[in-house]
Amino acid sequence: MIPETTKIFVGKVLPQLDEKQRRIFLGALSEMLGRGSVKDLHELTQISQVTIIEGKKECENIEPNPTFKLTGKNRCSGGDRLRAEGGGRKSIRDKYPQVVDEINRLLETSTVGNPENPLCWTTKSLRNLEASLKGKGISVSYVTIGNILEEMGYGLQHNRKYTESGNAGPDRDAQFQYINDKAKEFMNDKNPVISVDARKKELIGNYKNQGKEYAPKGNPVKVKVNDHDFEGPGGKACPYGIYDLNFNEGFVNVGLSADTAEFAVNSIREWWRTMGAEKYPEATSLYITADGGGSNGRRNKLWKTSLQSFANETGLNIHVSHFPPGTSKWNKIEHRLFASISKIWRGRPLETVEIIISLIDATTTSSGLKVTCKLDENVYEKGKVVSDEEPGGINITMDDWLGEWNYIIAPVKQEN
Repeated sequence: MIPETTKIFVGKVLPQLDEKQRRIFLGALSEMLGRGSVKDLHELTQISQVTIIEGKKECENIEPNPTFKLTGKNRCSGGDRLRAEGGGRKSIRDKYPQVVDEINRLLETSTVGNPENPLCWTTKSLRNLEASLKGKGISVSYVTIGNILEEMGYGLQHNRKYTESGNAGPDRDAQFQYINDKAKEFMNDKNPVISVDARKKELIGNYKNQGKEYAPKGNPVKVKVNDHDFEGPGGKACPYGIYDLNFNEGFVNVGLSADTAEFAVNSIREWWRTMGAEKYPEATSLYITADGGGSNGRRNKLWKTSLQSFANETGLNIHVSHFPPGTSKWNKIEHRLFASISKIWRGRPLETVEIIISLIDATTTSSGLKVTCKLDENVYEKGKVVSDEEPGGINITMDDWLGEWNYIIAPVKQEN
């Protein structure tokens, strides 16, 4: 985030510089502002991120001069340009206005059904798309196509991802469409839509973590880790995530106890207290999309009784939809939040809870993802049983369409 005073400073200085000076100025400013500033400066100035990055590279080769003083010989020459206004290569969309429509046509037969717009997945490779577009007279590199697809909300998956385990049944795509339509409706009404799930437990301690990090050649970082993966005194951390589709924000509640339904709902509760209530002050309902099993499973009685308590506390109508069996990878939290967390701590031993929380808290993406992480020190009892009589007291309404997968838990007014 660029401070307001810096924005004013940029607005005053930038018009006085020529093209090269602007590039170097923004590159130096980006170095000073730190991580994520390239995107912020691009949004502020509308100067391309590539140009700002080039400016950063040029700055690396400029030696600072602490005794530098402005004289008549080295003062800025004003706003003189090095090339004519509007010069430079035209953007692909200016050159080929039809490029997005053509890409959509090429993907019509190779896009796999998905639960949430604007997210889609395509099985076509970027180079195949590049060749197909060239056949239509549109000369676009596969790199540019990848950028356009990302803007359009597409992601490329390996073929093996499409072999879904379990039996999703004949209603798989219809359930996806149901979730998609309902999510749109909630987002249009300014009500929260969240994707939730528990990430796999992580060993706390000096254990090997999969992945690699770049290091200077000839001077590698040597990290010695345990030669076994038996659970040590640090125990395990259980991250439970909530991804807010409206704001592209994540919340992760790191538990040190069991992954139970009470832990899952308490994670949602902490998200609401920490972020949700402030983001949605006028919300009347909450839409939760979740996997069909585990701590937030559709047959988990404790999940529903815990949600009833949450509904009573907040006054929200809790709408829940579960993904069909074997389709959990379509849960948006998997590729919008958990995948980014995996990248940020790849190759790093998770030695302490504090390291885990700080790494999750620092997770960002080029699309603007922001993540908040908290530690949950509560102890959750495993194997807690809810009697058959208790669910009868839940104020639950099963949807006409696959009520086992789609239902609403409404708050119950407490008697004085």
